[in-house]
Amino acid sequence: MLVGADADPDDVRVPAPTRRTLLGAGLASVSVAAGLTACDAEAPAADTTPSPSPSGAVATDSASPSASAAATAPTIPDFDETDWESVRAQFPLDPAMAQFAAFVLSPHTAQVDAAIDFHRGRLALDTEGTLLEGFDLENAVRRAAADHSGGTAGQYALTDSTTMGIASMYGGLALSADDEVLSTTHDFFSTEDSLRLLTQRTGAQVTRVTLYDQPWEANVDEMVSRLVAGLTRRTKVVAVTWVHSSTGVRLPIKEISEAIDGRALLCVDGVHGFAAVDVDLPDLGCDFLSAGTHKWLFGPRGTGILWGRDWDPLTELIPSFSGPDEGARLSPGGYHAFEHRWALDQGFAFHQKVGRAAAVQRTVEQASRLKEGLTGAQGIRVVTPADPEVSAGIVCLDVEGLPPGNGVYELRQRGIVASATPYQRSYLRLGPSIVTTPEQVDTAVEAVAGLV
Repeated sequence: MLVGADADPDDVRVPAPTRRTLLGAGLASVSVAAGLTACDAEAPAADTTPSPSPSGAVATDSASPSASAAATAPTIPDFDETDWESVRAQFPLDPAMAQFAAFVLSPHTAQVDAAIDFHRGRLALDTEGTLLEGFDLENAVRRAAADHSGGTAGQYALTDSTTMGIASMYGGLALSADDEVLSTTHDFFSTEDSLRLLTQRTGAQVTRVTLYDQPWEANVDEMVSRLVAGLTRRTKVVAVTWVHSSTGVRLPIKEISEAIDGRALLCVDGVHGFAAVDVDLPDLGCDFLSAGTHKWLFGPRGTGILWGRDWDPLTELIPSFSGPDEGARLSPGGYHAFEHRWALDQGFAFHQKVGRAAAVQRTVEQASRLKEGLTGAQGIRVVTPADPEVSAGIVCLDVEGLPPGNGVYELRQRGIVASATPYQRSYLRLGPSIVTTPEQVDTAVEAVAGLV
């Protein structure tokens, strides 16, 4: 019933669960929609099958329904996962350039683009009917995330970016002015500013420790001991970054978790470790981890996950259209680029077909080759540690007398796409991955050496 027995009979406001369903029509399952339809005997049942395009109609631009829109599932291109050239051929990247910055924002695979085109076409043909499948499509993405990265589907909230997940982590914590958050001097702006907002909201104090003096000398024992030394009886949260985009240093999250031993929640910006380190998220020992899935996973742009071991400590910041339970509750509501979000399962599927271990090995082998090739080169300092235990795919370089931005420009003229770290102390940065080759790494070594 729409109103309670004691309610004003003229008050026809819709109760919250139903309001969420109506506002987020695309996030209501077909079964929920059928229940709502049953409340109105005059309303016809929803038809979730999109109408076919008129005979002879042709899609002429990206906004037009695709020919595949009338299908019930996307047609996903096949490839040979045992052949690295076949894997690389799934990316539309310019083959004339060695793409060492592809990890910054996903170029999409043919498989992801096929899924995006499928969902976009269906939304164009029958927006409401397609939106009614939103719950099921989001749940499929959560299951794909769990299959790929461990844990259960309920442990995954869906976000648009690492930053959105980080804001949900720190913004959702209930702290007081008597509490402390222990962080580091190595974190990205998204973490630093989210902690600033946390302090403004709760009064909790943020303290920061430096985990290493020189990034190339970073090691597990020193980083763990320096962090743990910063803990006090008031520390309720430890806020760290798995792989520092500023230096390429990878923190030993599992060892940090073991050292904290439950004394505080461990929250992680995990974006440059996610799909770049071969580990299941539950095995890291952290409590929450945020990662964009449009970097090393090469999933759809504008997608991400927030993983939670137990969601109880967090309150949602944005009302959810995805449901009241588990990770769905922490998935920010509102309308998103759903064709990208729903295509994320194909991002996970692609990485799994290649093999997470194989993809990580390919990345680490090339990163090691790049570091080894430039170690000892005149005027070049390899900033990232050589040890794969404290590094991942990012390789940062300091070129004597050359601003990093200038280095990016000069390398591009030589067919090498690189980036510069967006920090006060900036470095030239290359990220070998499954879209690059060992031969391109050798070419990059020669090109970087030639910058001096």
